[in-house]
Amino acid sequence: MANQTDFLPQTEMSTDMQPFNITSTSSSFNTSDFIAKIAANDLISRANYVYALCAVLGLASACILIYGLIRSYRAQKRLAWLDSLLWAFSSSQLLLLLLSLSSVAHRPSYLVTTHIGCAALAFTVNMASLCGLLLLVFMGYALTFDTPTHALLKRPGVCMALVVLVSILCSLVLATLRGPSNELHLEGICIIDPTESGRSYAMAKLCLGFLIPYLLLLGLLIGGCVRQWKSSSRFLSGSEEGPVFLAVAVVIFVCQLFHGIVLVRGAGMQQAGDFSYHERAFMHVSEFVMFSGSCVCLVLVLLLHRPCRESLLEVTRQLRDCCRGLGGRQTHRHIMAPHIEITDTQDYNL
Repeated sequence: MANQTDFLPQTEMSTDMQPFNITSTSSSFNTSDFIAKIAANDLISRANYVYALCAVLGLASACILIYGLIRSYRAQKRLAWLDSLLWAFSSSQLLLLLLSLSSVAHRPSYLVTTHIGCAALAFTVNMASLCGLLLLVFMGYALTFDTPTHALLKRPGVCMALVVLVSILCSLVLATLRGPSNELHLEGICIIDPTESGRSYAMAKLCLGFLIPYLLLLGLLIGGCVRQWKSSSRFLSGSEEGPVFLAVAVVIFVCQLFHGIVLVRGAGMQQAGDFSYHERAFMHVSEFVMFSGSCVCLVLVLLLHRPCRESLLEVTRQLRDCCRGLGGRQTHRHIMAPHIEITDTQDYNL
């Protein structure tokens, strides 16, 4: 009993003296954690504003491209093989841009939906991205060999169907690796490329959605350069689609490479348990960079492709004439037409 009575005061004294240190340590930890979270949200918000500007430019460019396509259809102009692929590529980038609006609307947080809805969104994003890359491969094939060597490939519809089929198969592989495999009816935050899926998903997306298409494209470009050197002919400079092809290929290369590297790095840090607020914000930024490639591509197609540039000039001219017409009507609205009355003042002497 003596030992117990001697032990109790010491315990009470120790518990009375410890709370100050524990509270100060926890409060400093919570404060630093709160400051890191605020800094991460601030970085996400800034990236969101920049991407919103890019999205507006991309949507405006897409509207003008659609206007040019409608004009060509009304004029009954038949699109060339490369032009058809370029229109299909622009459509895939427009689809990516529209899908990215779900990210813009909910940042710095995430979209909340069911697991199956989030999986469908990620599947569509991956399919649209793969369609764009495979269409670039077909464009490189057309620019290298002038005209397709196989009879079926001379039909743009066959090429697009093949691109969509391959993209769906690759997206199904990525959806299997991404998960989740159960409880699809439950709701939760929706991340298109979650780091929780592990390095297997990140490496598969990097290979299927970046390395394989660009290795094929690099092989075609090298083959075209060798063919140009042997025949002393022009490779990319001899075609109207050559400059726009190179521009969009470089833009998508940079954006997809950045997003793929950040995704693999984030998956590794997630498995190691060292995934901070700053790293999560960096994942947001990499997703915006991936989607911004679509916006930049739409603007480049509008500016570098001659038929699309003519549509832009036509829209600008119509807007200028419309503004001039409105200004002219406002100026002459209060001007009254003069009323002239002629009277006969001559006297006749009868």
